[in-house]
Amino acid sequence: MSTFAVRCTGLTKRYGDIVAVDGVELAVQPGETLSIVGPSGSGKTTTLRLIAGFESVDAGEISLRGTVVSSSKAHVPPERRSVGLVFQEHALFPHKTVSENVAFGLHKLGSYERTKRMREALELVRLTHLEQRYPHELSGGEQQRVALARALAPNPEVMLLDEPFSNLDADLRARIRGEVKSILADAGVTVIFVTHDQEDALFMGNRIAIINDGRIEQTGTPEQVFHEPQTRFAAGFMGVADFLPAEYANGKVEMELGAFPMSGEDSGPCEVMTRPDDIELTRSTEGTATVLSRTFQGIWDLYVVELPSGAVVRAQRPHYERYEPGDSVRVSVAPHYVARCFAQADGKLMP
Repeated sequence: MSTFAVRCTGLTKRYGDIVAVDGVELAVQPGETLSIVGPSGSGKTTTLRLIAGFESVDAGEISLRGTVVSSSKAHVPPERRSVGLVFQEHALFPHKTVSENVAFGLHKLGSYERTKRMREALELVRLTHLEQRYPHELSGGEQQRVALARALAPNPEVMLLDEPFSNLDADLRARIRGEVKSILADAGVTVIFVTHDQEDALFMGNRIAIINDGRIEQTGTPEQVFHEPQTRFAAGFMGVADFLPAEYANGKVEMELGAFPMSGEDSGPCEVMTRPDDIELTRSTEGTATVLSRTFQGIWDLYVVELPSGAVVRAQRPHYERYEPGDSVRVSVAPHYVARCFAQADGKLMP
């Protein structure tokens, strides 16, 4: 049986009456990148701080490489966990050069080994030519890579990244996250990456853990959590989704856009998810739906369409299928569409 690089079992953290982390279960394989994604206040950063050792657990335990480092009875300090950290604000020392920043965590090593590790880390992030610069002389992307080099210099077995791209503009963000992913892959390190941004999570993670109200909603590959959400929250959080009222009975689900066969014997009121690429529009003077708005998105247009019931869906259509607000259209689902139903009672997938 393989040893997980990181394993959290029943992980719980309370602050007074507030349960910030509620029975979290996570298992990360060596060399894997796990993205933990959720809205503000969902417990993702608290989970990261618990794994790092900055917070003590109230219940459950954390194991690194098969050794328990946190439980209600034990707490190994952060400096003894072989964990590297990269924060949102980089936390570079402004009065130290790039090389001094990277070497900061290597003070227990001899001069030769310290310099060797520092240079190796700078080579990994491709910044050896800037080692005598100060942080204020660097771009935002270069500062990000210095912070990454500093965290990698001690050769940690696990890297923890807390919203590392949130302060970067859109163009720089896309470029830097590609560089960071490549650097971490070259280092062969296990990574836990925390973010509120779904696109960053899908790009960085081999697997995704969606967290909400301190609980893990779903864990899976990027494709699984997007195309096969297990809860209504996961469906709505990972990308644009609309939910139409429906009734599940007799092996099928019936909604305004049609009836669809389903497996299982569940029954009851539910909501059916559609994404914009699931919806097709047909121009028709006899159409029963009305285009409310159009948003230009380059090769695509995003339409908001009101159905006869008053329910609203979004449709992503090629730019040459031009509709205007007020147009009457027929609405149908694409041939690839697979209905996913979530129970109204608890938001869980049916059947």
